[in-house]
Amino acid sequence: MTDAPPRVLVVDDDPSIRRALERGLRLAGYDVTLAADGARALELIAVDAAAPTPQVVVLDVAMPGISGIEVCAALRAGGGQTPVLMLSARNETADRIAGLESGADDYLVKPFDLRELDLRLRALLRRRPEVRPGEPALRVGPVTVDAAAHVATCAGAALELTRREFALLEVFARNPGLVLTRDQLLDRVWGYDFEVRTDVVDTFVSYLRRKLEADGRPRVLHTVRGVGFVLRSMGGPR
Repeated sequence: MTDAPPRVLVVDDDPSIRRALERGLRLAGYDVTLAADGARALELIAVDAAAPTPQVVVLDVAMPGISGIEVCAALRAGGGQTPVLMLSARNETADRIAGLESGADDYLVKPFDLRELDLRLRALLRRRPEVRPGEPALRVGPVTVDAAAHVATCAGAALELTRREFALLEVFARNPGLVLTRDQLLDRVWGYDFEVRTDVVDTFVSYLRRKLEADGRPRVLHTVRGVGFVLRSMGGPR
């Protein structure tokens, strides 16, 4: 008995892109469902939909009507944990940022290679190990990460983190004082065991750092030039 193919929902208002992605992903072994707009995407993602819910979503950021950003935000607001990979045009930096802040797990800039899309989707489909019940919270200086409760604080203030930001902070908290390279973070947080050209680590570190340093809190997440990033218990220069 063979495993069922992974179910992917592709959402894009451009018919040519939908056709190309459907063809390429089917050849790569996916069960592909298409949606031409955000409203249809929300119907297909809903848990009470007639069709099986997707296991991963490929979502264009900029669409007329209900945008990809709004679709992702609605999914996360409803408690949905389905992995989301955002597609953005090369110069739509603001849209890409908004997409990630709405809860997307990764992004890919158009045009892209279908092989890389396949690898990224398979990385998103791999499940992270479950947290053991009763595991104590991690504490690094002012930062506390309770992986079991999925709660993080800094200097006593609750941090409103996306799922991917939380996973990134958890990896740092499990390795206090150790400089983690971008490749290590891609492997441990995104599950990438292949080479990718992306600034996704720097982007997420930037978002995470901004939330850690809100309200004038001292810097605890540092950049080590030419190496990577480190979470230290003592604050440092901003």
